Amino acid sequence: MAIKPNESDTFLREVDEELRKERLNHFVARYGWWILAAIVLVLAAIGGYLWWQHRQQVEAGRQGAALLDALDSLESGNRAAAAPKVAELAQSNVEGYRAAGLFARGTAEAEAGNAAAAAATFKSIADNGDFAEPYRQAALVRQTMLEFDRLQPQAVIQRLGPLARPGQAWFGTAGEMVAVAHLKMGRADRAGPLFAQIGRDESVPSSIRTRAIQMAGSLGVNAMPEIPAPGAAAQAPAAPAETREKAE
Repeated sequence: MAIKPNESDTFLREVDEELRKERLNHFVARYGWWILAAIVLVLAAIGGYLWWQHRQQVEAGRQGAALLDALDSLESGNRAAAAPKVAELAQSNVEGYRAAGLFARGTAEAEAGNAAAAAATFKSIADNGDFAEPYRQAALVRQTMLEFDRLQPQAVIQRLGPLARPGQAWFGTAGEMVAVAHLKMGRADRAGPLFAQIGRDESVPSSIRTRAIQMAGSLGVNAMPEIPAPGAAAQAPAAPAETREKAE
């Protein structure tokens, strides 16, 4: 007896489903434990990352509080209370807190009268390529300020020259030291224009600009911004055509 078309389709679908079930059971039997292990590992990795992220946030908050406590202690003159907090921050694995701890240490050493130790601390920041450039530049300026009287003028110029340019964050402070170094070398022709540049730069702190304007003036260089005379910018009206023809 022949199988009807509908019965044939149903039979084929049942066979196909059975084959799929058999293949799936075979696959699970062979790779099931590996799949389960991979799922467990992925979940463990996600859980570990979330836990690590939480720990980082908690640690960052704790170090932030330690930094505030250290700064409060330094501001009140209690360096002994600040010392352990500063030492801990200087070993932090967070760049910003580590830099802040070293800067606080250098400042405390300078205030205690130990300029050599403070300069060495700032030098350790400036020479550390792991720190971002703004931290290194700030440390280099502070180091040079502490060592300025002991350095040869040419050494100051070589060290701070790249920072003593308009547009640089430390143009005012670095430029002032470079200009004074030029004066020590008898190069007023270089010091005067540099003082004038500093005096005209509105991004430089006003106290440094005032000194720079005074120094530039004493060297015969006008550092004041040029103010056009009233009406100087206005152009004279053109003469009538008849007047020009008579003149010709």
